[in-house]
Amino acid sequence: MTYCVAMRLEAGLVFLSDSRTNAGVDQVSTFRKMTVFENPGDRMMVLMSAGNLSISQSIRQIIAERKSASGKSLWTAATMDEAAQIVGEAVRTVYERDAKSLREFGIDFNVSLILGGQIKGERCRLFQVYSAGNFIESHNENTYFQIGEAKYGKPIIDRVVTPATPLDEAAKCALISMDSTLRSNVSVGLPLDLLIYETDTLSVTRFVTIDEKNQYFRMIRDTWGKQLKAIFEGIDDPVWNATSETDPNVLSTSATRNQPVRVPPPEGVATSNTPGPLQTLAQDGRNRQQH
Repeated sequence: MTYCVAMRLEAGLVFLSDSRTNAGVDQVSTFRKMTVFENPGDRMMVLMSAGNLSISQSIRQIIAERKSASGKSLWTAATMDEAAQIVGEAVRTVYERDAKSLREFGIDFNVSLILGGQIKGERCRLFQVYSAGNFIESHNENTYFQIGEAKYGKPIIDRVVTPATPLDEAAKCALISMDSTLRSNVSVGLPLDLLIYETDTLSVTRFVTIDEKNQYFRMIRDTWGKQLKAIFEGIDDPVWNATSETDPNVLSTSATRNQPVRVPPPEGVATSNTPGPLQTLAQDGRNRQQH
């Protein structure tokens, strides 16, 4: 599996991908998921992939070597939308060639792609391409795309990134998002590829491959964990069986009667006639103080 994230901002684009691929618990490999199509001064495009590695490699090979049915390629496409159509056509070509054979071996046609960049004469654009070859484009209401193991790194992006976010802040957020994913899922792993593209440069100016020795990423991992713990410890514990007028952090008020859904014991099991009172946190604390 993998994790890739791309952000479209007013200042440009941010791309981040891991390089882990798994074929079982005892067969872990490294393959880079980010490919750059660059003609400096004319266009700069980035393609990132997740899913079946053989499928994504076949798609990249077709994109690099062939023209679409209309005679266009990524090097001659007039717009980013046209470039996304070319990627979609490549996905469908591989599907028509390989899907049936894969299905006979119980393998799904599983691939997800992110295409982003800029062609001279238009703004930066970002697309997500699905297994069927169809795609959607990022807009201000949804300024980023994720593919692969997306759920672990999503919350920080949702809380932080807006179209106005500066590129370096967005890159920091993407790295924190990746760190959260690395900590929660062993199918995502180092090294990482990070590319930051500034609007209208039409070339790659900032790119880095990040491994476990990278000083900034090590700082991110250490600092983010410590800050999360400090924030967590600074949030008050819940207060039970109090009144909302006397305490702002009431979880359960004394005026509200809450009962769980109980399963009655079967016949033959000795029971008391009346259930014991629910033990509350507040009562439990008072009992410990008395002892």
